Amino acid sequence: MEQLHSISSCEAQLRSGAYDSRLSRWYGCKGNAILPYRERILSALQGFRAQYGERDICIFSVSGRTELGGNHTDHQHGCVLAGGISLDIIAIAAPTEDGKLCVKSEGYPEDVMAAVDLDIHPSESEQSIALLRGTAARFRELGYPVGGFVAYTTSNVLKGSGLSSSAAFEVMLGKICNTFYANGAFSPAELAMIAQYAENQYFGKPCGLMDQMACALGGVVAIDFAEPRKPSYRQVTLDLAKEGYALCIIDSGADHADLTDAYAAIPREMRSVAAALGKEVLRQVDEAAFWTAVPKLRRACGDRAVLRAMHFFADNARVGEQVAALEAHRFDVYLRLVKASGESSVANLQNIRADGSEQQAVAIALGLCAHLLDGKGAYRVHGGGFAGTIQAYVPLGICDAFCEAMNAGMGAECCHVLQIRSEGAAMLWETE
Repeated sequence: MEQLHSISSCEAQLRSGAYDSRLSRWYGCKGNAILPYRERILSALQGFRAQYGERDICIFSVSGRTELGGNHTDHQHGCVLAGGISLDIIAIAAPTEDGKLCVKSEGYPEDVMAAVDLDIHPSESEQSIALLRGTAARFRELGYPVGGFVAYTTSNVLKGSGLSSSAAFEVMLGKICNTFYANGAFSPAELAMIAQYAENQYFGKPCGLMDQMACALGGVVAIDFAEPRKPSYRQVTLDLAKEGYALCIIDSGADHADLTDAYAAIPREMRSVAAALGKEVLRQVDEAAFWTAVPKLRRACGDRAVLRAMHFFADNARVGEQVAALEAHRFDVYLRLVKASGESSVANLQNIRADGSEQQAVAIALGLCAHLLDGKGAYRVHGGGFAGTIQAYVPLGICDAFCEAMNAGMGAECCHVLQIRSEGAAMLWETE
């Protein structure tokens, strides 16, 4: 297999800087700033060697993702704008002939399964081995039986941050199988669908497709889920440095525990409004009919459900407006739309603080952003809300001071500067 290289060869190439141009595209840095990324891969190679010995290997990377537009719109078959980011999951992997799939993730027990045992195991629900089994099963269903492989993974995608560490892992498994056993037959979008299948059918989580699509495709991508089984998408250009801004993710430090009901209530209430108007999801509802029916909907569904539907219609439309602003090189308009999305999340979607919770860390983080940016840039809740992270566009000239102040106010190392990454699922020595 031409893609395979010895570990020693990879180490020598990394140390010589032979892969620096590739790493620069992945992580958005040059010169000495690349050194920590070289060292991270070298460390992963050492981890693989310690676990699986000397083998000919491939080095893979899959980016995390950040939501740029469309907060809680995807589950209503709406539109989203998302971006692959410079935080990623790295995998060192090698095919084997023993019929076993083995994945050792740094800091976790090794997952081991037989390549012929592809039935759903209910006891594996919500465990990583279920994703491994589901990925292999889907490849077999599509005509590409997966033989054995071993993989060692390490990730710096922040868990519980809305940056999709789990989706990156799922797409990574698909990328490995695609390389070793399908000769690259599947496109990034198809790998995303395989990942969703594994999560839905084997892991036991009825997720949408946004996270997997963004992780697999990379860059900035506008996705329309009007046909959720086959969403349409297109790439959009966004050069933050050229616009003079940094994209920051701020971890609020709020606890996700006991928030399942709060998250589940949003799609449930939106669907209740759709059902009252004879539809399954809000994307199928005529917006004019919704506004006419507001008095009836308040009685049938409650005020919060109606407000959340208002958010959907506005934020879904904003995605197209954000794309148009970027394509017209009107970053000022784009920022206004980002801020409007954030204001709608606070006022209408109401995913800043869960009912009955004393946690207000997300609201505090948003307040600090308002104070520190003082009318410049933009900020919004990111991902599911209630806990987790917020997102801020910060002028480059004040980025260091902004991060220092956020770290002081919300906790050390809470503020992370992200780069938009042009590639999603990738192998170190393949061409773009």
